[in-house]
Amino acid sequence: MDIYEKGFGIKQSSKFQSNIEKIIVEAITKHINDLMFIMERDKEGTLRYFFANDAGRNFAKLSNDYMGKSFNEALDNEDIFNRLHREYMLVFHTKKIRTFIDQIKLDNGEIIYAESVLTPIMEDTHVKYIVSITRDITESLKKNELLQESEQRYKSLVDNHIDSIISIDMSGRIYDMNPAALKIIGDENKQGTSIFNLIKNEYKSDFSFLFRKCKTTNIPQSMDGAIVMMDGQFLRVHIKFVPIIINESIQGIFLILRDISERAQSAEKIRYMSFHDQLTGLYNRRALMEDLYHEIKEASVNTEFALLTIDLDRFKYINDTFGHIIGDQILIKVAERLLEFNHKYCHVYRQGGDEFNILLTETNRNKVSEFAQNILSRFAQSFYLQSEEYYITPSIGISMYPYDGKDIETLIKNADEALFRVKERGKAHFQFYRAEMNMLLTNVVTLETNLRKAILNNELRLYYQPQVNLHNQSFNSVEALLRWESPNLGLVGPGDFIPLAEDTGLIIPIGNWVIEKACEQIAVWKMHFNKEVRIAINISPKQFQQSNFIDVIRNSLEKYKVNPSLLEIEITEGAMENTKAALSILRRLKEIGVIISVDDFGTGYSSLSYIKQFPIDVLKIDQSFVRDILMNAKDAAITTTIIHLGQNLGMEVIAEGVENKAQVDFLIKANCQKAQGYYYSKPVPWDKMEMFL
Repeated sequence: MDIYEKGFGIKQSSKFQSNIEKIIVEAITKHINDLMFIMERDKEGTLRYFFANDAGRNFAKLSNDYMGKSFNEALDNEDIFNRLHREYMLVFHTKKIRTFIDQIKLDNGEIIYAESVLTPIMEDTHVKYIVSITRDITESLKKNELLQESEQRYKSLVDNHIDSIISIDMSGRIYDMNPAALKIIGDENKQGTSIFNLIKNEYKSDFSFLFRKCKTTNIPQSMDGAIVMMDGQFLRVHIKFVPIIINESIQGIFLILRDISERAQSAEKIRYMSFHDQLTGLYNRRALMEDLYHEIKEASVNTEFALLTIDLDRFKYINDTFGHIIGDQILIKVAERLLEFNHKYCHVYRQGGDEFNILLTETNRNKVSEFAQNILSRFAQSFYLQSEEYYITPSIGISMYPYDGKDIETLIKNADEALFRVKERGKAHFQFYRAEMNMLLTNVVTLETNLRKAILNNELRLYYQPQVNLHNQSFNSVEALLRWESPNLGLVGPGDFIPLAEDTGLIIPIGNWVIEKACEQIAVWKMHFNKEVRIAINISPKQFQQSNFIDVIRNSLEKYKVNPSLLEIEITEGAMENTKAALSILRRLKEIGVIISVDDFGTGYSSLSYIKQFPIDVLKIDQSFVRDILMNAKDAAITTTIIHLGQNLGMEVIAEGVENKAQVDFLIKANCQKAQGYYYSKPVPWDKMEMFL
């Protein structure tokens, strides 16, 4: 049960006032470690527990079902029960606040002194509840030699350590103060006056700025300043601005004042200032560097995260035209809009100026694309400031870990490079970083638009590279490689359009086209040359996971009446991450009769595990090993080991990237079955391939 369910409070002049008092109590309890209990007196006059905070429950060793129990039911010490009952009954009879000091012997034999303040809560003319706040004052008593002083002196010492809380409305007028604040500022006649009248002149500018900032961002702010006391002197205080949110709307601000005249700022406050942007309250560049360092340090093999660099288009024009005050207010509203996307795996930062960053963790390229598009959609809505409407569009550059960098500097640099390309190609869009960006492509939108028409306009082509039998220099298999011959963009390499096809989902229809085209080509060569040539095609992990993938292959084989063993499906480690699903698909492919090969074998982390579990027919040695087999003993050893491994497992082994006679001689000596590479032929279109046939 919530302690407010019965609707009592310090004052109950209105529903609004009751809600405000609820927040006051919550704010106080979050800033103190004191023991708090609320007791209710039932109709028979018995005191029963109504509420206890965590510190109180733990100290009194109350059970989980303590609510509704009396002292003698909840406590197993009769002396404590009698003493507490006596003090509480005095408050019920006198209807006044009562303070008393208690000596308590802990389980370990240590003696502590606790001061308790009992406050009556009235219902009509009767005391309905009593709120007890208990604080350990042992050290204060020892240090100040006040053990024998009066109860009033103890209470004074405690009150001097309680934070002052002032409630102000949206215009800055005071409407409530707690007892600690009253002691500093003066009597209740101050209520209704402006808080700005109490701030020392040299701090008024900063105070006014943070007051407005708290109202506009709903983000707590803090500063050091000085406030006038009742004697006219100024007291140095640390001021924390906490927004009062009621029904999802800010209704005022709490000012929490802490005396810092004789001590340094708290560690929490120093850290906040170090890691937050002063204007927007967002995390700053230092916080971004810390978080990137943590993500990279904790990254595992399959970890992916994205760094988005966001720049506001034409913001300098707004700043120069309307002034920096308007510009700052717009930046605050931009920060608010970006914070709408903030969640456990999304963190927003401000670098400075009009540049922001977002760190997305536990994500992938597709999710990042969708996220960036959502940002663009959200910023399509205008900003309103002082009855004026402003349109702000963002440009977004994206780098992905680990593909675009494995250290902080590289990730930031590449995200900035991607942002530069967006700015260069029209702004108001997003761009992933790519190591080799085709300068002919005006922007990603143009590339996507042309790619969507490529299949319909018959612009895609399959090139073929023969796989030569090293023992007799003949060949009966080729690898099909996809090319795009765009009338607008020229010959576009797969490195430029395949990632975009993956991002947009176009890889599915393109992959299906490749499967059908390969089957058709097998049938054509069989008919024209009476030669059975096996064609290997690369399968995207996304295509591999499609529910109708098997049906697409089966339908193409049946349509062109192709022997299934003449179609080779090349998969990569990425397609086999979900072992259970991949094994099911591969087994169904084997039932059809197609050949299964593993591309770029030896570059992954789990390749041996895969070939042990999966029905694989062919291993393809990655060209990164073949390239240096004559110069690097490790590459030579790895290549030889893969060849022997494949032979022992009854698999065909093909070496990729063969470029010279010496490499061929090495592979023949190692008893490798096949090789492909520029030494024999570069990838060529179907008509030139027929010259080999």
